[in-house]
Amino acid sequence: MSEQNATEQGQDDIQFALQRIYVKDISFEAPNSPSVFQQQFQPRVKLDVDNGYTAVGDGVYEVTVKITAQVYNGAEETTAFLAEVEQAGLFTISGLPDAQLDHTLNAFCPNVLFPYARECIDSLVNRGSFPALMLAPVNFDAMYAQKQQAAQATN
Repeated sequence: MSEQNATEQGQDDIQFALQRIYVKDISFEAPNSPSVFQQQFQPRVKLDVDNGYTAVGDGVYEVTVKITAQVYNGAEETTAFLAEVEQAGLFTISGLPDAQLDHTLNAFCPNVLFPYARECIDSLVNRGSFPALMLAPVNFDAMYAQKQQAAQATN
């Protein structure tokens, strides 16, 4: 019975709270407008996704997801548009062992933020008068696992 109480008490010590979600940086460029609108639009997308975090206080972390979408028109290297969003969130996290904390900050929290960043990119693209750019979900758990493997390979 005392083991069960100890386990329950250990779980009670873990705290996770989302304080705020906000756009930290946003950019949209259509460097070849209006000529890009006079051509048949055949988009080719180059997408970069990155994430990171910074401790901003005792148990408080700012987690960021940065998405850069550069869309070219047709076979040419003409940039139709470049949309960039850095979506951020403030998370309060305590009571997690270091390995779990690292995973939470690099995988779980970015998964929370990604839908907001995706919507922001889509809105920017629509405001630029281009067809919607609906980004597919990103597997931040897989990205985290790849970073861990790469780090172990270098050690």
